[in-house]
Amino acid sequence: MKVLRFADVIASGFATGKRVFIRADLNVPQDDAGNITEDTRIRASVPCIRMALDAGAAVMVTSHLGRPTEGAFKPEDSLAPVAKRLGELLGREVPLVANWVDGVDVKPGQIVLLENCRVNVGEKKNAPELAKKLAALCDVFVHDAFGTAHRAEGTTYGMAQFAPIACAGPLLAAEIDAINQALANPKRPLVAIVGGSKVSSKLTILQALAKNVDQLIVGGGIANTFMLAAGLRIGKSLAEPSLVDDAKAVIEAMKARGAEVPIPTDVVTAKTFAADAVATVKAASEVAEDDLILDIGPVTAAKLAAQLKAAGSIVWNGPVGVFEFAAFENGTKVIAQAIAESDAFSIAGGGDTLAAIAKYGIEKDVGYISTGGGAFLEVLEGKTLPAFEILQKRAAG
Repeated sequence: MKVLRFADVIASGFATGKRVFIRADLNVPQDDAGNITEDTRIRASVPCIRMALDAGAAVMVTSHLGRPTEGAFKPEDSLAPVAKRLGELLGREVPLVANWVDGVDVKPGQIVLLENCRVNVGEKKNAPELAKKLAALCDVFVHDAFGTAHRAEGTTYGMAQFAPIACAGPLLAAEIDAINQALANPKRPLVAIVGGSKVSSKLTILQALAKNVDQLIVGGGIANTFMLAAGLRIGKSLAEPSLVDDAKAVIEAMKARGAEVPIPTDVVTAKTFAADAVATVKAASEVAEDDLILDIGPVTAAKLAAQLKAAGSIVWNGPVGVFEFAAFENGTKVIAQAIAESDAFSIAGGGDTLAAIAKYGIEKDVGYISTGGGAFLEVLEGKTLPAFEILQKRAAG
């Protein structure tokens, strides 16, 4: 995937003294009092901002925050807490500017944070008149918000279309490189882990991966539907019987390529869905009518761990059991540790996956942790993200 990178723009000397507009992802969680509760995204945006400041550019940064109504700014929509935290991280004041669409006063070596971009009328629909106005604010547009790369909005697509120069910031460029390494040119065998409660929400991902991966490990409620497809009884476990034929088609598509969907041979069951429920390990063929399957069993986990340790590339999206409950976390824990110990290049994404990575402390052992939830899923579906598409077009001239 060929795109112009901000690092190349800086190396050419073009950014010096110029107006640089960075679309960052600063959409951080806050408590009821408006205090930031987790600042990973702000910290992740700092390298790009520092690059621009160090190059002597006049730097404008914006992001969305929450779900504001266009044209109706409310105090809770404000990026003020973000400006404060960003200032602490940069060691300098970061002024917050409202009503910025018609012009921004910023000098080379300065930085301003532009108020919540989703308040601007026409942002979400990528209205051309807004996009052209925004693009006129800068000499260089830098997209560094992978979490928004699947949306064609004014500050994610339109600006890239009309700005004099459009490029990928370091965070977006790292996502592109990781996706290429894991999916476009993977070292084989390529193993994908897809967990979650519903096949329906991941069906297109499963179908896309079935054409490319060597092993497709399914977990959670998705695995239960695949167990039904394999002729196993699952008691009262969460599943989608109406999608059994789709699951069978994925299994057959894999088999036709000499690849496989490993079906659990043992499971961990309970009679109720609760943290203090009694956990029982049993063979997958012995699930009772009143059983809930809440995790894969230790034999299955060990087999999958061995496959992961022998993999060349690993894509991970979703836990394989109810890892939030101690009695049903073993499967996800074993898989996480196997990924950490594997020599394979691994890319992981999705909220539950990131929670599992944090719980088991393997952040430094995963090749790349994706910052985008929906965007990461669309990549797995084989879709070309709008942000990638427009940056490739601009790079091609």
